[in-house]
Amino acid sequence: MSPATALRLTWVQPEDLLGHELRQADEDGRDPAAVARVRDRWRTAGGAPAPARAGAATNPAAPELRALALRLLDELDALSPQDSHADTAAGASPDPFAEPTDLPAIKALCGTAWPAPATAPTDLDRLHAAWLGRAVGCLLGKPVEKLPLTGIRALARATGNWPLSGYFTARGLSPALAAAYPWNRRSATTSLAENIDGMPEDDDLNYPLLNLELLRRYGPDFTTRDVAALWLDELPAGRTFTAERVAYRNLLDGVEPPLTARRRNPFREWIGALIRADVHGLTHPGDPGAAAAQAHRDAVLTHTANGVYGAMFAAATIAAAAGGTADVHRALCAGLAVVPPGSRLARAVRHGIRLARTHTAFDTVVDTLHAAYGTHHWVHVVPNAALLAAALTHADGDFDASVTRAVSGGWDTDSVGATAGAVAGLLAGSADAIDARWTAPLKNRLATSVADFNGIGFDELAHLTHQQAARVAAAPPRLVR
Repeated sequence: MSPATALRLTWVQPEDLLGHELRQADEDGRDPAAVARVRDRWRTAGGAPAPARAGAATNPAAPELRALALRLLDELDALSPQDSHADTAAGASPDPFAEPTDLPAIKALCGTAWPAPATAPTDLDRLHAAWLGRAVGCLLGKPVEKLPLTGIRALARATGNWPLSGYFTARGLSPALAAAYPWNRRSATTSLAENIDGMPEDDDLNYPLLNLELLRRYGPDFTTRDVAALWLDELPAGRTFTAERVAYRNLLDGVEPPLTARRRNPFREWIGALIRADVHGLTHPGDPGAAAAQAHRDAVLTHTANGVYGAMFAAATIAAAAGGTADVHRALCAGLAVVPPGSRLARAVRHGIRLARTHTAFDTVVDTLHAAYGTHHWVHVVPNAALLAAALTHADGDFDASVTRAVSGGWDTDSVGATAGAVAGLLAGSADAIDARWTAPLKNRLATSVADFNGIGFDELAHLTHQQAARVAAAPPRLVR
């Protein structure tokens, strides 16, 4: 088969994964000398770096190079992180800079900051606003996903939409600029202002739907294996990306969780687990610790360390906002309380919050974040979590400002916009508090390929979530061992 006709399945080709795994090995502190030897062997054999923005390189590797990539991936998997990022050994004193994946070890590092169990009433209107807010933020970010920050700014300015105040449009855009910064090809036909007709399908909505179905099917005491079984039943493989696609492939290869998150998975600290976390928070209003623990059981199917912390941070922040008494700043504090304080994610979130409190101009905040975290892949959880925290802090609870700042910061625009929209929707308190210019184009209709949710309304999703929140509230406490 010629390169022009070869099927290039994204996010799973060994020759594409290796470059990402080398970068992940640098980030999580594996033996630098051993990593350098693997990198040299790959380069000497003619191996290419990982694709910068896409999920697969244009041309497939020769069979012998692909075989080498598989061997080197396994060698990198076998390397243990150095002490600065190693999992806390059983019975050892926790290292404040450790980044464990095991929940008891995470809780030990959080210490007394871990939120105490609490309860709060579930507000149906607030849940409705959360689902709408997630859709709005996602839809706003969809057309510019994968574009560099300079392109996002140029497109918005050229159409009179900077600072962002509405959905992106191609109206009035010059052919030259459109060619220089092409819209996301899968999203332009459904997500530009002139094309929106209901909420189109997106993984940032698919995963919360899956977790709603997870609770309906298995209840709040679900296991990570239950998450895997549900995915195999209800999630089309083609609707998965990055860590989720690798974990899905591992399941089909007979690998069981949590090894599904580790085997040949260089994306295990990317944003995928964070975008799945909403329902865990929405069903634990006012109880961020329980929300984070539930998110952990979901996240470890696909992620480790900071990738798991991203999900726990989002779930706890959302749970605090869903309780109805916390402002955005206290909600973010609740999110940080469930993350090991010395982890890369915690440090990035604190950095984002500090910048947002220091600078009046949000563009300055964004530029500083990109200078600090620009070496990360645009889907990595660390820069995106920093941007999320900065956008929410700078907006001070305002819905419009939250979603527009989140998307204007670049990186994974639809994912950060979606989570910012969910938090801001909760803080707004009701669907009516969100301006109709955002919600009217959604037409109370969500497209999806997940389970039987296609065409469902956001009001109905609120009712279904309310039912599961009541079920969670009635369940006995789950012990963490």
